[in-house]
Amino acid sequence: MFLSVIITNYKTPDLLKLCLESIKIAGAELEYEIIIVDSEAEEETGEWLKEDFSEAKLISFKKNIGYARLVNAGLALARGRYLLVLNADLIVFPDALRHMIDYLEAGLDVGLLGPQLLNFNGAVQETCFRWYRPMTIFFRRTILGKTGQGKKDLERFTMKDFDRQSTREVDWMLGAALMLRREALKKVGPMDERFFLYFEDVDWCRRFHQAGWRVVYFPKAKMHHYHGRVSKKSGGIKDIFLNKYTWIHLFSAFKYFWKYR
Repeated sequence: MFLSVIITNYKTPDLLKLCLESIKIAGAELEYEIIIVDSEAEEETGEWLKEDFSEAKLISFKKNIGYARLVNAGLALARGRYLLVLNADLIVFPDALRHMIDYLEAGLDVGLLGPQLLNFNGAVQETCFRWYRPMTIFFRRTILGKTGQGKKDLERFTMKDFDRQSTREVDWMLGAALMLRREALKKVGPMDERFFLYFEDVDWCRRFHQAGWRVVYFPKAKMHHYHGRVSKKSGGIKDIFLNKYTWIHLFSAFKYFWKYR
């Protein structure tokens, strides 16, 4: 098997259908398998998958087990030389998979490759970043981000000096779409399941770097991303008290900094 596409889904059946249709087109000339890992699985999803995408393998969980565990369940079943981890809210451009595989075939020291993700109006999303510093969390979550020091750190973190139009090695990339090679996975290992949600991608990229693999942002490959930041609703101090996803993000940040203290 040449390519394994692992799609994580959480109650987005309509988006999952669009994602699968786009992969059919993008993978037309490739040998590939599709593994769908479904969190808080709904019976209807399994039914239409059997009917419309019978070739896909489905792993269902009744509970929300966290993103890292979803990805790892798919990785454990995958047989491909290359592995693509995708959120269900992505639409793959027709030539994206071929471009990514060609780049990995040529760059044998590249362990993780991330495409350019776009809003549906064509705007480029921020998906590659520099490393978090402890204060970056507070700058992002509070009014401190509007101070001079806060603005400077957030511009560093979000790579405001990079237009995201050229291929570049980066510190870490958003886990929504990542392609990796099997030999790198064998050395680095799967995602750290101690991260229920958030920072599992930061941690994974860090471990790839530590194992000697390059982490590369690759805008030649493009995907549309229906992306909603559930951890930032109203903004500012209200999120800290009212948004449960903010608390999950903060707790994951604590675990990350403790791990690399």
